[in-house]
Amino acid sequence: MQTTSTIVPLHTAPGVSRYASLAAALRARVVSGEWPPGTALPAESLLASEHQVALGTMRRALELLVAEGLVERLQGRGTFVRQGIAGASMLRFFRFDTGSNEIPRSRFVSRQRMAAPAGVARRLGLATGEAVLRLLRVRLLADRPCLLEEIWLPLDLFAPLVEGNTSEWDDLLYPMIARRCGVHVHRAVDEIGFGVLTAAQATHLELAAGHPCVQVQRAAHDLGGRCVEWRTTRGDANAFHYTVTIT
Repeated sequence: MQTTSTIVPLHTAPGVSRYASLAAALRARVVSGEWPPGTALPAESLLASEHQVALGTMRRALELLVAEGLVERLQGRGTFVRQGIAGASMLRFFRFDTGSNEIPRSRFVSRQRMAAPAGVARRLGLATGEAVLRLLRVRLLADRPCLLEEIWLPLDLFAPLVEGNTSEWDDLLYPMIARRCGVHVHRAVDEIGFGVLTAAQATHLELAAGHPCVQVQRAAHDLGGRCVEWRTTRGDANAFHYTVTIT
């Protein structure tokens, strides 16, 4: 049986190179879910035929997507949509004397469906008052609390998390939301600052009120560039440790 490929005409805007327009068209197909994270793209020759472009143009377009981190080339296997990040552990900012490399356990303290405060709405690209899910999570190492996290999620993407027992949730958030909600975190931006713990925050970390803390604020984005999580992580400033290598 003979197979035929779908023709996807390429529209190039004035002043935009042909391969850049092609990269935008391929990006749109990835974001739409046509090729989910972890799946292989069709062969370059087939894609070039579908978009009616030269093979060299297709290769340059794919190089752009590789540079963006949207896809990756695996030697001898092909080009794949990147899986996204598994978590980018906040522990890289801290050094806790546990003597092991264990994954921190998660304990969800609270889960609230609420209207987004103005600051949270701005970070998530929502209108003030739109529905969000607020999670308060304690991370534990050797059964001792080490990090306190306030996590804000847009409800339109994360409605499946409203119901169910949080004690059954995974220790790693991103693989769980990919499985339960179909949301894949593609990249995250972390900003580090310092402050002091309120009485309530200190109680969760078994520290004294006013204790100095490190605050890591994270904006996590999906394949389409939408901010899908706004998080503030707090931990003991005395455990802060971060190494940067400059070459």
